[in-house]
Amino acid sequence: MKIHSAEFLLSASTTKEFPAGKLPEIAFAGRSNVGKSTLINSLLNRKKLVKTSATPGKTQLINFFNINKKFYFVDLPGYGYAKVPESVRWKWQNLVETYLSERKNLKNVVLIIDCRHNPTLHDKQLLEWLEYYKRPSLIVASKIDKLNRGQVQKHLQRIKKDLSIESTPLGHSSVQYCRRDEIWKKLAFYIES
Repeated sequence: MKIHSAEFLLSASTTKEFPAGKLPEIAFAGRSNVGKSTLINSLLNRKKLVKTSATPGKTQLINFFNINKKFYFVDLPGYGYAKVPESVRWKWQNLVETYLSERKNLKNVVLIIDCRHNPTLHDKQLLEWLEYYKRPSLIVASKIDKLNRGQVQKHLQRIKKDLSIESTPLGHSSVQYCRRDEIWKKLAFYIES
């Protein structure tokens, strides 16, 4: 995919703030600090379009990015560990659930799992939830550069087994830019249809 333009559009804290119109949307979901923002930057070949942080819970709103003026990438708040008050966490969860279940423009959810770890209960629940609502998803295993070459396939197969999915997750490294083209090929179907 050739990226001509990529720009931050808005951060939404309520459903009323979601962008109007019918442009397709690809959402990025996963636990806190799994690399959602990093994956988006890597796919767009940008270093700092989406803010990244070593501190879990940095993304607290639903962030929309307009790509080529033809579709949106949507960076969702992470689930799991985050040093925020419980009331704030519930607000995120309700906003994300409403977005994922009701947003007509949403075409695919990229579920990101850290390749070094087993999928969490939250990962499994989100995948089941997406299947229940008939939301297409793509599983991407991040941070494969943190493993040696011989470990990568073993870890990808473990994730596949733990999630009970048919396809092996696509491994990705923002350092090595590997598998980026494969991810784009999978997403292109949803963006162009």
